[in-house]
Amino acid sequence: MQKALVTGGDGFIGSHLVEALLARGYCVRALVNYNSFNSWGWLDNVSHENLEVVAGDIRDPFLCDSLCKGVDVVFHLAALIAIPYSYAAPQSYVETNVNGTMNLCQAAVRHNVSKFIQTSTSEVYGTAQYVPIDEAHPLQPQSPYSASKIGADAMAMSYFYSFGLPVTIARPFNTYGPRQSARAIIPTIISQIAAGKAIIQVGDLSPTRDFNYVADTCAGFIAIAEAEKTQGETINIATNSEVSMEKTLDTIKRLMNSNVTFSVDPERIRPKDSEVFRLLGDNAKLVKLTGFTPSHSLELGLQKTIDWFTQDTNLRRYKTDIYNV
Repeated sequence: MQKALVTGGDGFIGSHLVEALLARGYCVRALVNYNSFNSWGWLDNVSHENLEVVAGDIRDPFLCDSLCKGVDVVFHLAALIAIPYSYAAPQSYVETNVNGTMNLCQAAVRHNVSKFIQTSTSEVYGTAQYVPIDEAHPLQPQSPYSASKIGADAMAMSYFYSFGLPVTIARPFNTYGPRQSARAIIPTIISQIAAGKAIIQVGDLSPTRDFNYVADTCAGFIAIAEAEKTQGETINIATNSEVSMEKTLDTIKRLMNSNVTFSVDPERIRPKDSEVFRLLGDNAKLVKLTGFTPSHSLELGLQKTIDWFTQDTNLRRYKTDIYNV
């Protein structure tokens, strides 16, 4: 039985990945962010004989060293990810995303980890200079967050070239689904409609995104880790399709049988030169190296997401009256 380490296991994608790995027969060690409430985030209700949960902080190199002991494959997801918050606290993004990645890479080298999957983001590409965006597209740090992820990816790849760490950079495009943070556009809309709001506060509705349902993102991660020829590669996890924010919101409105209206909230608008206006990913490399293709259409994924958010026990965890950066 292979042992996998998932950092950021308490988060949106991380918790889904932990469950997917357990279902596939892995033994999983999950790092969750240490806190005085002893909360494991979205893993609080996950119990499995092959799951070990460790609370800590990716910024601590001693912790990272202990995390990698006896591990076969690392899925490194722990990061600060909110773009608006990166404008207010950029140094924390460098400390967590760049230094945290370095700590984990150093530990993985020491313990001879056989595969290291570094989680990137399509935000590193910035607004598309051409579409579909392949892995050779220039990198554009249009926010402190994207800059920190470019730095983290470069740090991980330097360990591939310098120390032989078997790194693969997995670069998912816009993941959505159950448990996603309320700061993101899809849960923001669904949760406000479900809470009975007549007017929904939104940001700019003109940008396009390549949306991945979370189960497909996680399956892509696992396919990359289990494929033989992915080491040293950067691989997009994308759908080869794009949709505008406006059309996405109209689809959600239709699926929820809502007559809600949308109002632009200036607080939700990114600085002009920071907004990424177009993302459309090329997944040809993923298909070639792993054979994996996503199985959820946008409408199917949105319906599953709506079904989850509209359950009272889930909706109560979201503060629909507060804009969460």
